[in-house]
Amino acid sequence: MTDRPTSPTPRVAVIGGSGFYEFLENPTTVTVETPYGAPSAPIAVGEVAGRPVAFLPRHGKGHQHPPTQIPYRANLWALKSLGVEQVLAPCAVGGLQPETQPGTLVVPDQLVDRTTRRVQTYVETGACHAPFADPYCPDLRGALVAAAGEGTLTEGAMVVIEGPRFSTRAESQSYAREGWTIVNMTGHPEAVLARELGLCYATIALVTDMDAGVSAEESVDQAQVFALFERHIGRLKEMLGQVVAELPPVGSCGCADWLADVDLPFELPGPDARTEV
Repeated sequence: MTDRPTSPTPRVAVIGGSGFYEFLENPTTVTVETPYGAPSAPIAVGEVAGRPVAFLPRHGKGHQHPPTQIPYRANLWALKSLGVEQVLAPCAVGGLQPETQPGTLVVPDQLVDRTTRRVQTYVETGACHAPFADPYCPDLRGALVAAAGEGTLTEGAMVVIEGPRFSTRAESQSYAREGWTIVNMTGHPEAVLARELGLCYATIALVTDMDAGVSAEESVDQAQVFALFERHIGRLKEMLGQVVAELPPVGSCGCADWLADVDLPFELPGPDARTEV
């Protein structure tokens, strides 16, 4: 805690890459303690279009956390502790279908979990089952689709793999045969942890490559992914800035409604654990 004045409560947060630090105006660094350890990095709270917004670098400031080691529970808990209600989560993905060429934006409406090592819940005792048939907030998805414009795929399933390695050709081909649209390493358990905390959550995915099994001649490598994402970071920031500027408060999306019908085995965090530095 601190005796210094605190910045306004950010109701909207962005979880993304380090290039999004320039997304905020007049950022203040906020350190948040959680029962699950420290988040990936101190959270930056600044302004976008005159409204307070929090930004959390998913992999840490220096990209030190690989997908398997990201402190997902601490990240979502820390944002909730700051008063965040809506989370926008841009990410890089591999394309699995002919229409998912590099540079394509996708706003998925479904998620498939193929991870193996990640703690994906805050529930450690009792019977408390979050509904997850539709993993993304419909209101946030609508806002992302509207801002992304023509050429954006407005639905699809994102399969999340454990990583940090990329898929084999056989794995990639199996995902494509299932009809899944894109493949990623970080979208789970972010989405389900957000649901357990009653947060609205949606992702906008940038296709950086065609996954290994889609083409017999090509395979994906890290340099290719990073380079394409860097070329499009300005486009993503501009689009998300528009979303934040026009985003209405939480409405009737229902993302938190399930909490009224269960006895949570933990107490939801409130905006009382932050220290500005």
